[in-house]
Amino acid sequence: MSEAAKARAVGINHVALEVRDIDEALAFYGQFLEFSLRGRSDTMAFIDLGDQFIALSAVPEVTDDHERHFGLVVNDKGLLGRRLKEMDIEIVSDRFMDFYDPWGNRIEIVGYDNIQFSKTDGVLRGMALSVLQKNEKAKQELADEGMAP
Repeated sequence: MSEAAKARAVGINHVALEVRDIDEALAFYGQFLEFSLRGRSDTMAFIDLGDQFIALSAVPEVTDDHERHFGLVVNDKGLLGRRLKEMDIEIVSDRFMDFYDPWGNRIEIVGYDNIQFSKTDGVLRGMALSVLQKNEKAKQELADEGMAP
């Protein structure tokens, strides 16, 4: 019997986070991230990430994520780490820069320079981030997979 054809996963379009209040969530994330909104309503807001987005969804009750998390890619992990420290945000991992937002969503901060994930040149230009570079380890990982930039 032959195996049925399958769709290939090619990326993440968005991540949805549950929060109690959209205005409070936007104010919290705005303390350490520069962003624009893709859209907004009374119960949803969409933080633009170029060709992806984060959806904030207001719900009456939220629960903490313990190991469940998502990796948020930033252009300057050190700068964000310093800002989180100024805000007295507790980093909850010895290995990664993980923290909880006020609604219990666990977020791992990932530097763009150190991962295989790549934005196209056009998306980077559109985000005014055309100078982002990969470190040698990330370049080698991409090359090993036949995806060198």
